[in-house]
Amino acid sequence: MSAALSSLLKRHWPLTVLAGLCGLALLLGMLAPLRGGSHELLLAFPTAGGGELALPSEIRLTRGVRDVLLLRNDGRAPVVFGPLKVGPGRELRLPFGEAGLYLYACPPVAGKMVRVRVVDAPGPGWGRLRWRLDDLRQWVRYLPLRSPED
Repeated sequence: MSAALSSLLKRHWPLTVLAGLCGLALLLGMLAPLRGGSHELLLAFPTAGGGELALPSEIRLTRGVRDVLLLRNDGRAPVVFGPLKVGPGRELRLPFGEAGLYLYACPPVAGKMVRVRVVDAPGPGWGRLRWRLDDLRQWVRYLPLRSPED
């Protein structure tokens, strides 16, 4: 190592360590296997029915990682979800085994339709890192709103 490079690293060691940690995080995001405690994604229908239910335009599920849609009806009236009817206070698990786009009629949702896109789990590399970042973005974007009193 040259003397100039050695003095540069000594002078800027915090930035060098930070860059190394960022590189390690990227590498782990690309190569670490996709795991999760539950294969379910919750779609809850609230008790108060004022207005339409705000949902993303498309619900994305990943085969082998999160491939079960859990429908929970917290209301007092039954909810229709495609060919299924979820009674009040009930839960229904809807597993998906094939990749594809599924459309379900659902009256409480804005637009009266729910699109469920099921994708295959990405292999190691940039696709897996992109999947993790998109999953994080979806999680942050659709966090449930809670009042300060809750």
